[in-house]
Amino acid sequence: MIFRPLFSWFENWIQPFARQDDLRPPAGLAAFVWFYVRQARGPFAALLVLGGVTAGIEAATFWFVGRLVDMLATVRPGDGWSGLLAAHGGELVVMLLLVGVLRFVVAFLTALVDQQVITPGFYNLVRWQSYVHVARQSLSFFQNDFSGRIVTKVWSAGQATGDVITSFMESVWFVTIYTATTLVLVGGLDGRLAAVVVGWLCAFAVLARYFVPKIREQARQSAEAASMISGRMVDAYSNIQTLKLFGRDDANDRYIRNGFDIFQDTILRFTRLLTGVRASMAFLSGLMIAGMAVLCIHLWLSGLISSGAVAFTLALVLRLNFLLNRLMTQLNSIMRNVGTIQNSADLISQPIGLVDRPDAVPLAARRPDIRFENVTFHYGRPSGVIEGLSLAIRPGEKVGIVGRSGAGKSTLVNLLLRFYDLEGGRILVGGQDISAVTQESLRAHIGMVSQDTALLHRSIRDNILFGDPDAGEAEMVEAARRAEAHDFIMALSDQRGRQGYDAHVGERGVKLSGGQRQRIAIARVMLKDAPILVLDEATSALDSEVEAAIQSNLEQLMHGKTVLAIAHRLSTIAALDRLIVMDHGRIVEEGTHAALVAHGGLYASLWARQSGGFLGHDAAAQ
Repeated sequence: MIFRPLFSWFENWIQPFARQDDLRPPAGLAAFVWFYVRQARGPFAALLVLGGVTAGIEAATFWFVGRLVDMLATVRPGDGWSGLLAAHGGELVVMLLLVGVLRFVVAFLTALVDQQVITPGFYNLVRWQSYVHVARQSLSFFQNDFSGRIVTKVWSAGQATGDVITSFMESVWFVTIYTATTLVLVGGLDGRLAAVVVGWLCAFAVLARYFVPKIREQARQSAEAASMISGRMVDAYSNIQTLKLFGRDDANDRYIRNGFDIFQDTILRFTRLLTGVRASMAFLSGLMIAGMAVLCIHLWLSGLISSGAVAFTLALVLRLNFLLNRLMTQLNSIMRNVGTIQNSADLISQPIGLVDRPDAVPLAARRPDIRFENVTFHYGRPSGVIEGLSLAIRPGEKVGIVGRSGAGKSTLVNLLLRFYDLEGGRILVGGQDISAVTQESLRAHIGMVSQDTALLHRSIRDNILFGDPDAGEAEMVEAARRAEAHDFIMALSDQRGRQGYDAHVGERGVKLSGGQRQRIAIARVMLKDAPILVLDEATSALDSEVEAAIQSNLEQLMHGKTVLAIAHRLSTIAALDRLIVMDHGRIVEEGTHAALVAHGGLYASLWARQSGGFLGHDAAAQ
């Protein structure tokens, strides 16, 4: 294709996925928009120039029509083309070149910049950078909001920001240049014509000053209501099994309907405002067009302007009326998008809640020990959860964490992973304070299998290779075999006919059983082979037969690693080197299984409740 190299050059003008050091935009509307626009200022400057030239050419075209009427009045029809060209040939050639050649070139370049540069490049630049910044937010950021609402705001930011800028270029800037050209052209005929246009523009400005701020506020409220209802619907669909399980369709419908009612009320207020805008514009434009027509006829009757001048003046004015009406419509659209941008900016511009220190270094520990020193954490509340906890785990030691629900076991693991920053004390891994190392390197040293295993809606292969993206096929399959997952994986097939390791697992892995998800998670951690292993109810979703089959492989996985294991099923951790018993955020007992049972404390009471099915193991342990 002859134009392919040209298209490629324009399409690569903006690099939307280029790496940027600072992806956090400012919160203010103008600063938020400029943060992204400055990264594409070349294309937007080109669009600004091209838009101004386009407006000038369009206004000149109407002037050409008037001039053509006057030219024809000076030539007798009998003289033919030769007479017309002899009298006005040079001027006609200029008109032809301007309308037939320059207008085409400018329109083609405008389309290239708009469609090949801005639409694919700038829109995705905003979306990508917004996504990456938000994805780096802390765990609590996502726990405090609807995931669907966050996605809506991130995606809408790119669309709305691009639409606002292109609308400004194509409407506001175009009308500004066109209006200025119109004033120059009609003012050259008679100052009174220019005065009418100026009066028209002033009246338009008054209407805009009255309506635009109201539109902006209503647009912001509409965007917030839209993201709210989107979040509610995504929440309902992603938890559809729970809704159906409890037969709560009517209650959920009422909840969603309440969101729709809020959205509907917001939209109705908005549309009433827009109806007022359209009615006001129609009244104003009717008055101004009639006034301009009367004045033009008066000037022609007075012999002050030619019939060609009347023709191009009225054509200019009618076109100006169309453009002003379109501009007001565009202002409505712009304000809607401005509301969406502000709504998105409030979320996207939030600072990262948990960041690496500027001087953070990678964690370097092959056989690390773990030390919790006077750790305090209350989730921002005055008290509770973890209170002054100290614990030392030797390199290669296997420690079980036991306690009632709410004792702080999972919180302790989350603090080790630095999903939250401590409120007091410190945690050291391999002698390094985890607050002084990079989060990525810290978590690279920790393999974790949790009770609530969620998989990505991707292939089985992709999910397992998260453990080690550089692993080969044979290594991945071996990890799956060790996790007792290979056989069921080979029998899988999804709705698109993809089989085995290529089969996709559904959102959060819903197409698999809990035990199947757990085994894939274990395979992933086996492939990762990190020096620290965290097991948070790692075999809770497995039946006894599969658990027994995988237990020996878990023991192989734990060999030589520092292990922290949480379990309510005490038999799964009874053989570990040491057990830590937590209650109300503190360590209340510690020791081996046999010593704790003999001690007769909290652990012994917990064991007594479960030991009916594990008496043989209990006896063996003692």
